[in-house]
Amino acid sequence: MKRQLILDDGTVFIGEGFGANEETIGEVVFNTSMTGYQEILSDPSYCGQLVTLTYPLVGNYGINRDDFESITPAIKAFIVREVADFASNWRNESTLDELLKVKGIPGLVGIDTRKLTRIIRKHGAMKGILCSAEMDTDEMLEKLQRSSLRRDQVEQVSTKTAYASPGRGFRVVLMDFGMKHGILRELNKRDCDVIVVPYNTSAEEIRRLQPDGIMLSNGPGDPKDVPQAIETIKSLIGEIPLFGICLGHQLFALACGGDSFKMKFGHRGGNHPVKDLKTGKVALTSQNHGYAVEEKSLAGTRLEVTHIAINDDTVEGLKHLDYPAFTVQYHPEASPGPEDSNYLFDDFMKLMEEEKRKELQHA
Repeated sequence: MKRQLILDDGTVFIGEGFGANEETIGEVVFNTSMTGYQEILSDPSYCGQLVTLTYPLVGNYGINRDDFESITPAIKAFIVREVADFASNWRNESTLDELLKVKGIPGLVGIDTRKLTRIIRKHGAMKGILCSAEMDTDEMLEKLQRSSLRRDQVEQVSTKTAYASPGRGFRVVLMDFGMKHGILRELNKRDCDVIVVPYNTSAEEIRRLQPDGIMLSNGPGDPKDVPQAIETIKSLIGEIPLFGICLGHQLFALACGGDSFKMKFGHRGGNHPVKDLKTGKVALTSQNHGYAVEEKSLAGTRLEVTHIAINDDTVEGLKHLDYPAFTVQYHPEASPGPEDSNYLFDDFMKLMEEEKRKELQHA
């Protein structure tokens, strides 16, 4: 079954189809990770995107029940150079092709993914349509150029109702903007009593839950498309210790008076070096974002840059100078990727402990 990928600039790639037999339109991006295709596939931050994997062989260790980052993948399509027909791993339960069919996600295999990646790096992420090779290319290109991409990705992937993941430790309200399960897993590992709430939960509703800390999760899209979350965060800063990851980091910056911008092709992969400006140490990190905080916009705010990306000097971490709040642009829970930055969850625990101690002293 031949399929074609048509980019907004008219470039056409023809390859074999696998997975679901669907036509789809979205933003075409690339990820440089060498492993972790199951986690990438199920990461809600890819909502609305056609993801190209630069590593040439995908699917060789199959699919298992434990490595999903969400129950329902929001990715639009999977584009790979070569896909394994037979998976070999002791945890394997199904093939990548079988999973894509079940989840209704189309795939494209056998194209020059290196060429596609070079186009995106040169011209930036762009719209694309994946359809049958039998469809008229000019008609499909016209359809693509007439289409507009949805901007309600956070609403699509956020939980609709609050739910608890009980523990006996600190109570953490986790605002779900497209949460990866790895974040919840790290909080549970530290025995936190986690309450996951929808993205549009008000500050008053969060206060009523009496949290010891607030976690701002990762998620898809432009942070400026979630104005109600920015207002909620703005209202809560200074009241409750706060830790933000990825989209949560960007929303925090906007709530404090900063600005964000769309990157040319973003950071997506498991090998991005980030420098801690306090210690001078460099950590390899897992990243997935197409927007970043504008460093110049932080002048006049009470935010301090704590981490920067080695490759392009973009802002990778912030802390508030007056209140117990810090954020990072990368993913300390990894999934997939290096676990160099996992200690940040322990820093969040210490922040909550310090604030609890202050409360007891003033009681």
